[in-house]
Amino acid sequence: MAENIGKIVGQYSYIHLSLCEQLSEADQAAIRQASELAGSPGSLHYNVVKLSDDRRKLSLLDYPDFFAEAFPTLRQYWTIDIESRQYRFRTYEGSYNPPILHRKELLISDDHPDVHKFRELTAAAESIGLFDDNNRIGFSRAWDALLDEKGYRLVGHELMPVGNVEIVPTSENEAVDSIARHLTALTRYSLSAPMQTLARFGYLDGSKCIFDYGCGKGGDLQALQENNVVASGWDPYYAPEEMKKPSDIVNLGFVINVIESLEERIDALRGAYELANEFLVVSAMLANPEAVRGRPYGDGVLTSRNTFQKYFTQAELIHFIAETLHEEPLPVGPGIFYVFKDKDAEQRFVYSRFAKKRPPTIRISRAPIERSARVRINRVQEKYERHQALLEPLWHLWLQLGRKPERSEVNLEEIGAALGSLPAALRLILAYKGDEATGFLKEAERARVDDLRVYFANLQFEKRRPFKQMEQRQKADIKYFFGSFKTAVEEGERLLLETSKAVNINAACQVAAEHGLGWLDESHSLQLHTSLVEQLPAVLRCYVSCGTILYGDVSSADLIKIHIRSGKLTLMKFDRFDESPLPRLIERVKINLRSQRLDFFDYGEIYTSPYLFMKSRFINEEHPFYAEQAVFDEQLEQLNLTDLSGFGPNSEEFEQLLEKRRYCIQGFQLERSQTLPDLDEPCGQFLTYRDLIECSETQTKTALPNLPKQPDSYTALLELSTQLLDPIIDYFGMIKLTYGFCSPELARKIPGRIAPKLDQHAAHEQNRSGNPVCERGGAAVDFIVEFEDMTGVSQWIAENLPFDRMYIYGPNKPIHLSYSPSPNRQVTVMSPTRSGNKLVPKTMNYEKYLQMLTSN
Repeated sequence: MAENIGKIVGQYSYIHLSLCEQLSEADQAAIRQASELAGSPGSLHYNVVKLSDDRRKLSLLDYPDFFAEAFPTLRQYWTIDIESRQYRFRTYEGSYNPPILHRKELLISDDHPDVHKFRELTAAAESIGLFDDNNRIGFSRAWDALLDEKGYRLVGHELMPVGNVEIVPTSENEAVDSIARHLTALTRYSLSAPMQTLARFGYLDGSKCIFDYGCGKGGDLQALQENNVVASGWDPYYAPEEMKKPSDIVNLGFVINVIESLEERIDALRGAYELANEFLVVSAMLANPEAVRGRPYGDGVLTSRNTFQKYFTQAELIHFIAETLHEEPLPVGPGIFYVFKDKDAEQRFVYSRFAKKRPPTIRISRAPIERSARVRINRVQEKYERHQALLEPLWHLWLQLGRKPERSEVNLEEIGAALGSLPAALRLILAYKGDEATGFLKEAERARVDDLRVYFANLQFEKRRPFKQMEQRQKADIKYFFGSFKTAVEEGERLLLETSKAVNINAACQVAAEHGLGWLDESHSLQLHTSLVEQLPAVLRCYVSCGTILYGDVSSADLIKIHIRSGKLTLMKFDRFDESPLPRLIERVKINLRSQRLDFFDYGEIYTSPYLFMKSRFINEEHPFYAEQAVFDEQLEQLNLTDLSGFGPNSEEFEQLLEKRRYCIQGFQLERSQTLPDLDEPCGQFLTYRDLIECSETQTKTALPNLPKQPDSYTALLELSTQLLDPIIDYFGMIKLTYGFCSPELARKIPGRIAPKLDQHAAHEQNRSGNPVCERGGAAVDFIVEFEDMTGVSQWIAENLPFDRMYIYGPNKPIHLSYSPSPNRQVTVMSPTRSGNKLVPKTMNYEKYLQMLTSN
């Protein structure tokens, strides 16, 4: 490939197709081969190519509005491994947060008619600091937020201050997202596990009053009250004077397991249920071989602090609740159940668990309008905007339902007063939204049909009878989507049958992975974050819901693994999953879908807690810290420490490998270690640090310690060894070092001409003023390969290695070789004058040096 073509990002080059003709023949052939591997000729739609430096991987990216959008969004891509002839496909259809492209001018030729416009946009973005933080510019949500923060909007390819453009009101979806983020932080850091389930299911939005039966010291109550939730509680020890109040929701959190008397346990359960208007939340400790500690007492144990604990199994807890209250509890997590008193509320809850919780992604573009139609459309627009506060919620309800809202589902009086009738309001919405609205409504209808199929399939799998009195909305759904209740039940049965066939599960897993919903291990499993389960195809949602009937709500775990052929699920919890680039596994639950058997495994004491490697595979661009995680994973993969394709090494082995390469983890960054290694530790594959420090003639004579003081100097010596010396030794055999690291103290003892400010032997050491001895950084050595022509050695180095500078003194003399993070591959040949008393340098790039050797 010709140098400096396209946009260079790390080890990759991005090139627009219009520039591909400037690539080498080999690269053009690789692009054609990749396209053929990923699909039939002409079937792939892409316009940008991403090439790795080693040409082992190649990606074909589709930015459909590359020239029209200032910062175009990625629609889909294919990543092809040329050697293995395997590829992966990913589409961003329906994504709320697709990747976006910057600096488009670098991907096209300098004489392209749009290049000046693109350069001006980039210059403007740089001038207001939009590119200062690379972690905030890769995906549309963060990019839009950054634009807002800087006070700018995009108009075409120009950045305009917000005072010069219309400010678009915050949408309903954005409001929900902000609330969801707030609740997530609240539940993660403040609330108990049962209360967290209420937050996940939307019960802590302030519309329900909560009573905590056995509130302890009141930590949950304080957190709820601080977040404007009406909450009160009673506790026999900490708050005995408080009244036991009837409330919408009552929480009996980890109470029954600390009562040693079975009769009192039953009284507590019944007493809490009596207070619940809608439902009771019951939770208890589950049996775990590592958790059960203490001496037997009754049906439990007495702990070392003289407290009682009764450890239930999940099945035992279900039985106890059902027998005591004569109601069937619904599991929402390990050891956590909801018991509904209000059957309408139960029906809404059960149904909502099988419904997708996100509306279709809406991106409506405006086509050019004919002049004759503008007057009519302007009137429609004017009328719509006048009643926008009424019509936008109606539009979102329409999308949510997947069908036209019925009169009983809207504020008919308000709509009639403003627009005449509900049909008139719906016609106005369609007229304003345009033809594309029809596509969104069809997508919404398909989603609702799938929701209902999953709902009825799950009822039949659980052998639960449908509710005798269905809510009006469910009746309307069944009538509209299926025509009759019988047909709806048959559709559920059909979905259950589909779920039982591995070929259907495999195909659905393939579709899910292509939409960024998890990492597919071909024909074996799909592994994904539990927040993505609700976006899965219907057959997989049914598979998961059937498999977790006994377990409860999957979102209480972090990852779920769907085993394609064995009829099993694995749920995993990690320590600080969102906040850590390498979270540690703390709990794993294996579920056999056919037998409904649950096997729990705790990590940390009996089992070593392993790291989760390549976390970005299992989340997607809508997850917190995805951009940072993706960068971290790419850096880790490029280090090539070990094979990370499977489970990876154990935590201790990984940490040793990391330290050996002088890396440490700071947040989501891989940073260079600031420790000072032992001189006899390996520095690369064949040498030690001592070898590179105690190798010069002057150091041997003077016995100066010659120790680097800067940690970065040791890192530079390691990079010099791994990038240059290891490959040389591996190819030619052991080398003889004649001059290596040189401290300022040693430099003052060396007779003759040396150039510490230029030669890189000082690595990253500092002078007495605290400034770098050599501004180039990196590190350097002089060496010779005995019994080898050093000209031939230099030729091999020039052809194969990423050196910075190389000085060649003759076929029998040592070579000076240096490495830096930005290698120039510059060669200097030192040739003697005719008198032989002086050496004259001739400097060139490596390509000219190779040409010179060939011509000679």
